[in-house]
Amino acid sequence: MQVFSFFLLLLFSLMYSTAQADTPRPNIVMILVDDAGLMDFQPFGSEARMPNIQQLADQGVSFTHYRTSPLCSPSRAMLLTGVDNHRTGVATIREVIPDQHLNQPGYSLSLEPGVKTIADHLRSAGYRTYMTGKWHMGDKVKDLPVSHGFDRSFVLDASGADNWEQRPYMAYYATAPWYEDDKPATLPEDFYSSEFIVSKMLEYLEGDYTTAEEQQKPFFAYLAFQAIHIPIQAPREFTENYNGVFDQGWHKLREQRWQKAQALGLVPEGAPLASIPEDLREWENLSDEERRYYAKAMQVNAGMLEAMDFHIGRLMQWLEERGELDNTVFVVTSDNGPEFNDMATNPGIRLWNAISGYQNDIETMGEKNSLVSIGPEWAYAAASPSKQFKFYTHDGGIRVPLIMSGPGLPEGERRSAFSLVTDITPTLLDYLQLSVKPEVAITGRSLKPVIEDSSAVIYGLEDAVGIEVAGNAALFKGDYKLSRNLPPYGDGQWRLFNVATDPGETQDLTDANPALFQQLLKDYQGYAEDFGVQAMPPGYNSIEMVTRNTVKKMFQQYRSIILSMLVVVVIIVVLIIRKFKKVFTMEKVIRGLTIFAGFLFVALGIRWVAEPEAIAAQLGMPLMEGTALNTQIGDMGAFFFAGGLMALIGVFSGKREWFYSAMLLIGSAGVFRVLALLVQDAELPIDKLVVEIVIFSLLLAASKTLTPKNE
Repeated sequence: MQVFSFFLLLLFSLMYSTAQADTPRPNIVMILVDDAGLMDFQPFGSEARMPNIQQLADQGVSFTHYRTSPLCSPSRAMLLTGVDNHRTGVATIREVIPDQHLNQPGYSLSLEPGVKTIADHLRSAGYRTYMTGKWHMGDKVKDLPVSHGFDRSFVLDASGADNWEQRPYMAYYATAPWYEDDKPATLPEDFYSSEFIVSKMLEYLEGDYTTAEEQQKPFFAYLAFQAIHIPIQAPREFTENYNGVFDQGWHKLREQRWQKAQALGLVPEGAPLASIPEDLREWENLSDEERRYYAKAMQVNAGMLEAMDFHIGRLMQWLEERGELDNTVFVVTSDNGPEFNDMATNPGIRLWNAISGYQNDIETMGEKNSLVSIGPEWAYAAASPSKQFKFYTHDGGIRVPLIMSGPGLPEGERRSAFSLVTDITPTLLDYLQLSVKPEVAITGRSLKPVIEDSSAVIYGLEDAVGIEVAGNAALFKGDYKLSRNLPPYGDGQWRLFNVATDPGETQDLTDANPALFQQLLKDYQGYAEDFGVQAMPPGYNSIEMVTRNTVKKMFQQYRSIILSMLVVVVIIVVLIIRKFKKVFTMEKVIRGLTIFAGFLFVALGIRWVAEPEAIAAQLGMPLMEGTALNTQIGDMGAFFFAGGLMALIGVFSGKREWFYSAMLLIGSAGVFRVLALLVQDAELPIDKLVVEIVIFSLLLAASKTLTPKNE
C-alpha cells in the first residue's frame, strides 16, 4: 500500500510539474502616465473617458493609497529598480539641482553602477525587453535603456517635449533629444506622442515574432507616455468631447472630485478638504476671455488622457488578436501629481513663445504650435481630495493611481494598504518567482501578500518610510505623515498629519502631539542619513533654480554665438565712444558705472538684513548659526550698504577718499566671504568673486580718474 501511495504521489507530482512547464510565463506591460493625479484616471473618478484603463481596473486590482516621489525622474528610477532614488543615482532632476549637489553620491542623475532595473532581471530570465517614451535619466550610451536591460528602445531624454513634432518645450533644451537604442533619432512627420509610443512598441514586438523560438519568449514592454506633461496637446476630436465640462471653474471641479472621492471610498466620509492657498486666483475674478482660455486648457488635458487611452487600446487589441491578452500582466500608474507651472502667465515662457513660434490661442489650443498648461489652480483642483500638486510632498504631489491586472490577480478589487513606487519591481519579481541579488539592494517590498489578502499590510505601524526630492520630504509611519515643503509653494516647516482621518492634510498636529512629532522627525533624519540625502542650500527655491540652470544651459549651448555678439557689442561701443569722445569721456563712463555699483551694493546691504538666506545662497556664502548668524548678517549688511553709500558719496562729492573707504569695506566683505568658505571647506564661487573683483577695480579706477569738484 505504501509503495502504491508513493507511486501515486510521484505521478501527481510529474503531472503538476508538466502542467507548470506548459503554462507560459506572462508578458509584462508597464504603463507610466506623466503628471496624472489620483483622480485623473477614470477608475478613480476622472471626467476623462478612459475605457481601456477602466477595463484593466475592472479585471484587476486598484491601489488607493499608493505613493510615489513628487518628481518625474526619481519616480522612474524607483519604479524600474525598486530602489530609493538616492541610491539609484537619480535623487532629483537636472533642471532643479543646485551646484552644491552635482555629482555627489546619489546625485549623478543617471542610474549608477550596480543598480539593476526590472528589465535587467527579466532579460536574465529569458524575457524580451522593450521601452518607448520618456526616459529622462541620461543620454550617454551608458545611461540609456540599452545599457540597462532593454533589447530595443526609442526614448526621449528630457523632462518633456512637443507632442506633435521634434521640438523642445522650454529654453533649457536646444532640441527634443530622442534616441533609438544608442543613437540620436529623428521623429516621423506624422508624429503624435501617444500614437507613436504605442506604434513603435508594436513595431518592436512584431519584429521579434520572426522565428518560432522568439515567439515563445515572453516580453516586458515599458511605455512611458508624455501625456499629460507640459505641453498639453491632443487631437481636436478628443478635446471636443469635453466642451462645457470645465466651464464652472477650478473651485467647482475641486469640490466635485472631493465629493466623488468620498462616494468612491478614496477618503473617509466627511474628511475635510484643504483650503486653496490665498495667492491662487479666484475663478470669478477672471475675465470672460481668461475663463474661456483655462476651461479649454482643461478640455485639452482631458482629451490628451483619452487619446492616450485610445492608443493603449490598440496595444490591448493587438495582444487579444494574438491570444496574449489574457496572459499579460499590466501595471498602470503615474510618476507624480498634476503639473502646476502656467505657460500663460510666466514672463519667461511668453518670451520663449515669441522666439520659438509657439502660440496659446483658444481656437487651436492643444494642436500643432500650441504651448499651454493647466496652471496651479487647475492642478490644485485636479489633485483633490489631496493637497497641493507635483513637486511637493503633500499628497497632491505623491498620491497617484496604481492598477495591476493579469492572470492570477483578483478581478475588480481594491486595496487600501499603504504602498510605494519602489514596491512595483519586487512585486513583479515575486509574482514571477524570480530571486535576484543585485549589488545595490532593492528597498521596496512585494505587494503580493496584499494582493492575495485585502486585510494584509506591507508596512507595519513601526515601519518608517521616507521620501525626498529637492528638499521636499515626507515620512510615513502608520496613520501619520510628517512633511516639509520648500518655497515657492511651501515654507520649509515640518508638519505632522494623521492622513487616515485627515487625508487633505488640513490640521497640523505638531503642537498637539509633540512627542510623536519628534519621533517621526528623528525617523526622517535616520532615513536621510542612511540614504545619503543632501541638505538643500539656504534660500533654495525650485523656480529660481530652474531659471538659473536654464540660463547656464543656454550659455553652454550658445556660447560661441553669445561671445560673438559680445565682441560685436564691444566694437560698436568703442566706435561710438571714439565718435562722440567729447560726450562719452572715460571719466563719464567710470562715473556712471560707479553710480550703478554704489546702488547695487546698497541694495545688497539691505537684502542681507531682510533676506539673509536668499542673498547668501545667491552669493555662494554659507550662513553661520546662533548668535554668530546675527553678527554675520549685521557685518555683511553694513559692509555692503556702507561701501555702496560711500562710493555714491565719492561720485557726487568728487572727494577721492570716499572711494578708499568703499574699497576697504567691500574688499573686507569679499575677504571674509572667502575665509568663511575655506573654513567650511566649501567650493569657492569663482564667477561671483570675479564680478566683485571687477567692481573693486572699478572703484580703484574711480579714485584715480574722477576729477574732484574743487579742481
